Amino acid sequence: MVDSNTVLWGQTIIYTCYCLAILAVIGWFAMKITRPANAQPAVKPALFYGFVAFLTVTGVSLHLVTFNTIPWVPDDLNAHQVGKNAPTYEFSVAKHVYSYKGQPMPAVVPDGQQINVPCNTLVKFSVTTEDNTYGFGLFRANNSMLMQMQVVPGHPNELVWTFRKNGVYTIRSTEYSGPEGNNLMVKNAIAVTGCTQGE
Repeated sequence: MVDSNTVLWGQTIIYTCYCLAILAVIGWFAMKITRPANAQPAVKPALFYGFVAFLTVTGVSLHLVTFNTIPWVPDDLNAHQVGKNAPTYEFSVAKHVYSYKGQPMPAVVPDGQQINVPCNTLVKFSVTTEDNTYGFGLFRANNSMLMQMQVVPGHPNELVWTFRKNGVYTIRSTEYSGPEGNNLMVKNAIAVTGCTQGE
């Protein structure tokens, strides 16, 4: 199983291929409508269309080949079966404050008081809100996002995840919830232990 950072790198390659293909088509069209009617094409049509086809096939192929390596796919596909018995961590958000088990969380959780989550175990995050739409995202120490979900008022919002590396994660809202939501986060809220490697 690969890390979400690797997935991001792969997605960058895939969507770069798509963007290059689209830009090539736009450029080809612009050249065709602006050159004199009797001018020879700068690039032979067969070469151009071959290049666009190569980029498109490369992008689609990478999607197909990497489908089962994306870390959250197996968890999501099997959540209705295995998620029923998964350890559940229940959060709520109200008035731009995260709470865990009904207790408001501080802006920074002191060392040793983090919520401990096991490694290599499917867990469930259940988050509720009644006032605004918020986000619930876990971020690494280097501020890159590990995972996130939207938290909609009046609905169950659940996310299943299997942690593959040790680390301490910050909870941040990933949705706009008004000016007060700009700094909605709990630093060092979750500690994952039991893995053979760290972030």
